[in-house]
Amino acid sequence: MTYASLATGLLLAAGRGTRFDPLGQQNKLLAPLADGTPVARAAAHTMLTVLPRVIAVVRPGAEALAHLLNEAGCEVVFAIDAERGMGASLAAGVHASADADGWIVALADMPWILPATVEAVARKLGEGAPIVAPTYEGRRGHPVGFGAVHGEALAALDGDTGARALLVSPGLTTIAVDDPGVLADIDTPQDLRHR
Repeated sequence: MTYASLATGLLLAAGRGTRFDPLGQQNKLLAPLADGTPVARAAAHTMLTVLPRVIAVVRPGAEALAHLLNEAGCEVVFAIDAERGMGASLAAGVHASADADGWIVALADMPWILPATVEAVARKLGEGAPIVAPTYEGRRGHPVGFGAVHGEALAALDGDTGARALLVSPGLTTIAVDDPGVLADIDTPQDLRHR
């Protein structure tokens, strides 16, 4: 990739993954994909291919995941309120990067997003779009870009709704991409064999 984005990547990796392992014995983000790469490392690699700074947000107690993501090249932030949901995790990442020109938010359980998609979102954000999301076959996916104008609103998020309220605003720009990875997450062990 040759595009130099000024946005900061936020890789949300603080969920419990209870659908993957109801007993909580295995962190799905450490589970290997078909090629042996841990889920979170694959997601981080895609972000780091395009963005100069990626902050991974993990929950307290997930030291193995934090180490893996730090080793991959991410800055790691522990979201002390992660139990309250994705909104709290997203706010923790924004607080840790309050000086950012914008954010590209990805989920660590979505390892198949193409770097070209991250770059397309970053470019549109760099052109001044306040919120950017990719679509595949008419369905909105991830990652989602937010301009600095939304920093205060993102930093105030809490609970499990994340930034959904912002995504229904008239400022949303969508980009059609040929990338089914924008919709593909890992919820169950069977999903690891997606590709």
